[in-house]
Parts: sequence; C-alpha cells; structure tokens
Amino acid sequence: MAKRDVTYSSYLDLDRVLAAQHPVSGADDEMLFIIVHQASELWLKLCLHELQRARRCIVADDLRPSFKMLARVARAQGQLIQSWDVLSTMTPHDYSQLRPHLGGSSGFQSAQYRMMEFLLGGRNPDMVTMHEATPEVAAELRAELGRPSLYEECVRLLARRGFEIPDEVFDRDRESPWERNAAVEAAWAAIYRDPEANWDLYELAEKLVDLEYHFQRWRFGHLKTVERIIGFKRGTGGTPGVPYLGKVLEQAFFPELLSVRTAL
Repeated sequence: MAKRDVTYSSYLDLDRVLAAQHPVSGADDEMLFIIVHQASELWLKLCLHELQRARRCIVADDLRPSFKMLARVARAQGQLIQSWDVLSTMTPHDYSQLRPHLGGSSGFQSAQYRMMEFLLGGRNPDMVTMHEATPEVAAELRAELGRPSLYEECVRLLARRGFEIPDEVFDRDRESPWERNAAVEAAWAAIYRDPEANWDLYELAEKLVDLEYHFQRWRFGHLKTVERIIGFKRGTGGTPGVPYLGKVLEQAFFPELLSVRTAL
C-alpha cells in the first residue's frame, strides 16, 4: 500500500479489530466483558514488547534506554489496573447472564499474562500445561522458562559490576521462582546506602520496585473485582477464585528489593 493510501483505519487495521467482538449470550454487558479483556491483552502485548527490549539493554549494560522502557510498562500497568474499575460496573446479576456461556474459559488461561510472569521471574512449569493445545504458545513459554528472567539479568549485572554475588545464585533451576538470597540483598543494600556511587543501579532498582508495585495492584484489583461480582464462587477455569487470587498476592518477583527496605 502506497503511503498516500494509508488511512487511520487501514493503519490500525480497525476493520478486523472492531469486528473481533462476538457476543454469544445476548446479554448487554457481554460487550463490556469482551472489550475489557481484549484491551487488556493488547496492553499485555505492549508490556512484553518493552520488557523484552529492557532485558536486552540490561544484558548489554546499557541501562539508560531500559529506564524508559520500564517506565512505559509501569504506565501500561496503570491502564490494566484501571480496567478493573470499568469491569466492576458489572453486577452479579449482569455476570450471571453470560457466565454459562463462558464454559471453562478463564483469564487464568491468558498466555501473555503467564509470559509476563515468567519474564519477571514468577515461574511454574506446570502453568504451561494448559497451553498444550496450542503447541507454538507452549513452546514459547517453555523457551522463556529456559532464559534468565529480567530480574536474574539484573542480578547478573550486579555481579559484573563487582558486587559479591555467589555462584549458587545463578546455579539454580530457572523454571522455579526466584528465592530471596542474603548476598543479593546485601548488594542492593550497598546501592541504596550510597546511591550517588551507583546511580544507574539505584534507578534500576526503583524501576523494578515500580513494576512489582503495579503488578501487585493489578492482582489486588483482580481479586476485589472478582469478589465484588461473584463472591467466593469458583472461577470458570476451575480455580478456587478469590482464595487463589489471595494466595497469588503473596508471591513477589523481586524479593530482595522488598526485604532490603527493612534492612536499611
């Protein structure tokens, strides 16, 4: 297509985007439900794009560009958090009209959400199982499990910068969640106690804390929205619902960046 033929609609492929909503229940509120979740998937796509770029910058010890990318992810997370405010306008009666039509489908099955968790370091190989029906998606998730997470690359950078990080920190099963390590906490503590000496690492730490903070706010918004709409019923995907979401809230991606605050 020649540049002069490009229109707002053609550039954004709006014909396909706006035709991608297919309500099945006849309930008026189903359009809200579909659009909120589709929009969230688009924001997740942006988050993954920026996080992958940021990880490459961190590996290259080129931190300044990564700060913009991580800040953009935090802003996108703000949009994801706001989406719960919109969805929470759905009442229990509204949702009851469409829930029978959802079958076993669930946000729990979002491959992009799982990829974002894996990329940040919240890893559980069992979570790949539900994506086996889509082999290419399962393969992408498994490939991510084999790579150092964003946080592991940050800790590797600390080691390259001369902080004492024992080999055992990296000689670990990458498919498991990151576990708090005293030496890693001590490295972050040294950075926080003298930020002027390591300003870029200090800024990196705060960008990571922003990610953790907003991710947990997103999770909390999910919990409260589910609680408001369905109470303590089981989720459509078979999870225990609110109790499961509460348990997920306890999981931290960057544990030393939280515990170091107590140590300072």
